[in-house]
Amino acid sequence: MKLHSLEFGEGQVFIIIHGLFGYSDNWVSFAKKIASFYKVVLLDMRNHGHSPWSDDFSYSLMAQDVKEYVVSKNYKNIILMGHSMGGKVAIEFSKEAGHLIEKLIVVDIGIKKYPVHHQQILAGLHAVKLSPTLDRKMAEKQLSEYIDSEGVKMFLLKNLFWNTQKQLAWRMNLEAIENSMENILEEIKFSKIITIPTLFMRGSLSNYIVEEDIFNIEEVFVDVQFKKIENAGHWIHAEKPQEFLNSVLEFCLR
Repeated sequence: MKLHSLEFGEGQVFIIIHGLFGYSDNWVSFAKKIASFYKVVLLDMRNHGHSPWSDDFSYSLMAQDVKEYVVSKNYKNIILMGHSMGGKVAIEFSKEAGHLIEKLIVVDIGIKKYPVHHQQILAGLHAVKLSPTLDRKMAEKQLSEYIDSEGVKMFLLKNLFWNTQKQLAWRMNLEAIENSMENILEEIKFSKIITIPTLFMRGSLSNYIVEEDIFNIEEVFVDVQFKKIENAGHWIHAEKPQEFLNSVLEFCLR
């Protein structure tokens, strides 16, 4: 599948993969900050952003999409970073095409299977009644009945756009995502160790990576570092942008 991308800067290629319900636009601010060091490429995964939709949605397929993109551009020695779902895509890519990666950054996601925990978000998204009369204010009000966090609400509402019929619609393929939730939450299986220099980042207020996960990660990633950002939750890059930037550059430029 041909993925949509945004590019900033010149130099070594630094590819960023967004998380579930996100898209490339979420990372533009960060991309501009590091564009003086790298050629930053923001990708939209299938069923997200401006990339095509498909009923088939899994980590192996998303990793294959990324590989096709990288090979088509003849990119080598890339830095690859993924947040949440994107982190697992990046790990899956490293299993299949590790020779193309110089460094790997995984942001606030582990390698384990996760319990179902997106029910409230999905209920909120379904509560937004797409119709010719819907406007952004109405959509926010409908979503607010299920989502309290202003940050999460704004993150989700960025997915609304005006289509050719001049109606609000979702950029993401909500049906395919919901039908594939079991795939999204699955554990990543490994047949060999990963030798790529890797940084796992986590927020101190997030429970996506806990202390007991570190041992399992270290068993697979033999050249791995961990960085905990204090007073940050799951969206580290948005909640603590300067600390996040400093940690990424410290790892990449050393």
